[in-house]
Formats: sequence, structure tokens, C-alpha cells
Amino acid sequence: MMQATQTDQIDDDRPLSPAVLRGLQCKCPACGAAPLLRGYLKVRDTCPACGEDLSHQRADDGPAYLTMLVTLKLVTPAMVAVMFRWDPNPVLLFTGFSLLLVALSLFLLPRFKGMIVAIQWSRRMHGFGGVDDRNG
Repeated sequence: MMQATQTDQIDDDRPLSPAVLRGLQCKCPACGAAPLLRGYLKVRDTCPACGEDLSHQRADDGPAYLTMLVTLKLVTPAMVAVMFRWDPNPVLLFTGFSLLLVALSLFLLPRFKGMIVAIQWSRRMHGFGGVDDRNG
């Protein structure tokens, strides 16, 4: 089993955990001082606090897939449990759980987008390392 050396830890100037936590809070992954998003899902080109270039991000469909995965894994078993435990009116069951699903999706989607941008920034993906990796 390989152990991380002291130099490996010093060389990691973009640790993953703090960056992901900042991303989940929709803050800049570099400084955590300014909002990452402009509006609901639009990522800022640069951080207004530290000037970090965020235009390299490529979140694409990842946040939507993660949002669907998490919300459906949480809401579906709960809906089935409520259906078998209390046998509510189907209209009430559908309405209640539809509202829960929409609310949870709207809450999680920008946070997952921030998390994915933060992972890309931390791991120097898609040009965040200062090198244009489209050419090679």
C-alpha cells in the first residue's frame, strides 16, 4: 500500500475536500468568498473576490444526472413506503411526492453544479491547470 509522502501533500495546493465543500455551498472553489453562480445555474466567468478564471468549467449534464439519481433514490422508496403503510388517495400521494421531488431537485441542482465545477478546479481538469488541454 502506497503512503502519501510529505512532498505529495505540500504539492497539492488545491485540496479536494475544501473545494467540494465550497462548491456545494455554491461558492468559488478557490477562495470560498464569492458566489460561484450568476443566477440559478450560470457559472461566472471569473470570481469577483479572487479573480480565479472559472470559464474553463465543463459541468454539462453531470449535475442533472446526479440530481436525478439522488432525488429518485430518496423519493421513490419513501413513496412506496407511504403507499403501503397508509394507502392514501392516489391523487394526494402523487401531488405530495411530486412537490417533494421538484423541491428537492431545485435545491440540489445548483449545489451539484458547484460541486462538479469545484472537482474540475481542484483536479486541474479542462484547462483549470493553466494549460490548454484541448490541443493534447
